Amino acid sequence: MKLQIQTKPLVLFMILSMALQAPLALCADPDPLQDFCIADLAKTSTPINGFPCKPASNVTASDFIFNGLAMEGNTTNPFGSKVTPGDVLAFPGLNTLGVSMNRVDLAPGGLNPPHHHPRATELDIVVKGEVLVGFISSGNVYFSSVLREGQMFVIPRGMIHFQMNVGKEKGLVITTFNSQLPGAVVAPLALFAAKPAVPNEVLTKALQVDESVVQLIKSKFATF
Repeated sequence: MKLQIQTKPLVLFMILSMALQAPLALCADPDPLQDFCIADLAKTSTPINGFPCKPASNVTASDFIFNGLAMEGNTTNPFGSKVTPGDVLAFPGLNTLGVSMNRVDLAPGGLNPPHHHPRATELDIVVKGEVLVGFISSGNVYFSSVLREGQMFVIPRGMIHFQMNVGKEKGLVITTFNSQLPGAVVAPLALFAAKPAVPNEVLTKALQVDESVVQLIKSKFATF
C-alpha cells in the first residue's frame, strides 16, 4: 500500500505531461526518427504522413538542393498571381522534416485568393513590393497589414487568408510552413469549381443570392 501511495503522484504527473504535450504534437508534422528520409515518390500514390525513404546509400548532396523557387512565376491569369510550391512533392528532401516554402509572385493588383492551409501555420516574408496580407479568425475578426520588403506576417494554422499586391511594381512573397505538405483549400475554387459541383441550392442559400448569380460565378471558374 505504501508503494502505491508513493507512485500515485508520479503517475498523475506523467498523465498530465502527456496531456499537455498532445496538443503540441498536433501542431506540426511528426518528428523524424532518422537524420533524413529523401522521399521516394514513385513507390506510393497514397502516403500516410510521409513517403517511403530512398535508400540512404543512394542519397547525394543534390537531394538536399531545390531550385524551384528561383524562377519568377507566370502571373498572366485572372488572379494575377502564381504560387510556386516548394513542398515535399516538389522537393523530396523535405520528407519527414516538417517544413516547406512557397514562392508567391504577384502582378500589380494581383491577388493570391482567400485560402487556408489545414496542416500548417504560415509565415509570410515580403521580398519585393507592397503586399496587403490578411486573415480572418474563427470569430470573424479580420487582421491585416500592408507589408514591405523584409517585413513578416504570421497566419495561424487553418485561418482563411490572402496576399494582394497593392503597389505599382511586381510583388514577391516567400511563404514558409511548419509542414512538409501544408495543403491548400482555395475558397472560390472549392465553392465554384469543385468536381462534382456543389449544388446550386446550397450556394444560393449560403450566399443569400439568386441562382443566376451562382451560375454566373461558376461560369467564371469553368476553366480552372
